[in-house]
Amino acid sequence: MRFRSACFVVAAAFSGTFGQAQTNSSASSLRTCSILQSSLGSEVVQFSGAEYLASASSAWSQFNAESMPTCIVFPQKTAHVQVAMAAIFRNKIHYAVQAGGHSAMTGWNTLQDGILFFFSHMQNVSYDAVKDTITLEPGIHWGDALTQLQPLGVAPMGGRLGDIGTGLLLGGGLNYLSGIHGFSSDSYVELDVVLVTGNVVTATATNEHADLFRALKGGANRLGIVTRYEVQVVHTGTNDDKILFGGLILYPNSSAEALVQATQKYVSTINDSRASILMAFSATINGTVISPSHILTLFYNGTSLPQNIFGDFLSIPSTFTQLGAMSYVEANSILGSGGTRGFGQLFGASAFNGSVDQYMNAFSQWNKYTSTISGALSGTVLAFTPIQKSQIQAGRARGSNIMDPPLTNYAAVQIQSQFAAGLLDISPAVEAARQTLLSSIPRSPGLPLYINECDAGQSVFATYGRFNELRKTYAKYDPTRFNIRFTQGPIGL
Repeated sequence: MRFRSACFVVAAAFSGTFGQAQTNSSASSLRTCSILQSSLGSEVVQFSGAEYLASASSAWSQFNAESMPTCIVFPQKTAHVQVAMAAIFRNKIHYAVQAGGHSAMTGWNTLQDGILFFFSHMQNVSYDAVKDTITLEPGIHWGDALTQLQPLGVAPMGGRLGDIGTGLLLGGGLNYLSGIHGFSSDSYVELDVVLVTGNVVTATATNEHADLFRALKGGANRLGIVTRYEVQVVHTGTNDDKILFGGLILYPNSSAEALVQATQKYVSTINDSRASILMAFSATINGTVISPSHILTLFYNGTSLPQNIFGDFLSIPSTFTQLGAMSYVEANSILGSGGTRGFGQLFGASAFNGSVDQYMNAFSQWNKYTSTISGALSGTVLAFTPIQKSQIQAGRARGSNIMDPPLTNYAAVQIQSQFAAGLLDISPAVEAARQTLLSSIPRSPGLPLYINECDAGQSVFATYGRFNELRKTYAKYDPTRFNIRFTQGPIGL
């Protein structure tokens, strides 16, 4: 993604120096890629060809699908990641890692020049009935994992869209069963992690790498490359087992104010771990025409929707309702796969536990933002995911995570901006409007932001309950700050 200004003034005295540095960096990347290809083979390390081109352009956000790495490493096993990472560390090469490719943070899973790890050859998923755990390789997507495991009646804690990959775990992970089991990353049992030096360690909650284990529950891409996730099983039943009741409801814009009020009430009062909602206020934009349509997904781990929990939403006038008994796989496909590509995407995060005025302000500011820059957009979303005390308690029972929210109900708030097809240049005016929106809906004091739905400029780590522990852990495993210097990701460490 490029930000266009009215003019670019580059002093000639500096242009030669910058150009030389860029040339030296590119040459070093090329040499390292060549050495790695000789060592690992042309199937694992690629400079060009159909697979290279398809992978370089496969990211969900078009802003992340325009870069051309010097080479792409397609690991088939952990040892390939070790060899490549050791060379990257030794030669000081910029790098990026892409699993599901669903990031809306520009540059976090791609790069121009440098080396990209792409995990399309590591997509295995398996269930160990003796240990009652699931093992995931980093390239698997949640839809594929659920489909493969559902005949066995088990599932991993993942996301709510099939196209999303395992990077979701590193950011915490939200799920329709989170009220019972916690954040998705709270299900970790064992992780194989390739550190920036190329060394590999296995981290558990009780071994010498327990600090790393906890830091990877929300630490995103800053602690290393996870090449194996062993997670606790959720016994969801097969596709014939309808363990959930719910679905989706579409509402007209005339119901928006009532929905805002119902959402705030739900967040502040509902404490039933079996209940889950995702309230998304959305607008589709075609030229100058803005078409609002608001979507609620609601589920209960039972045989009906209790009136005392969902009654407010069920009584609000709607345009379409699809409710019934569903399997876990069916529930996770209710919103589609989320895999539509070809649009630039940006996120922004907040977190609320205040009065209805806080929610109404967010809705008003989002509407203002949408109308102000509608010409640059194809769609926007203002979404609320309630996080109950039971979810936080479940995580603490499993050793806690690095986010460590306070024990209170709150809502993770997401702003999604989907830009017009083909738009790759974001003007300063558009970016200013986006930042104004984010500053106009500040988080409630003490609540952590959700890193999987943040803006790249938000200092999310500083909002974590265990921020100081995270900083200490990062310094221990990356004392030269190589990750911070040579790959993009969350700021603040």
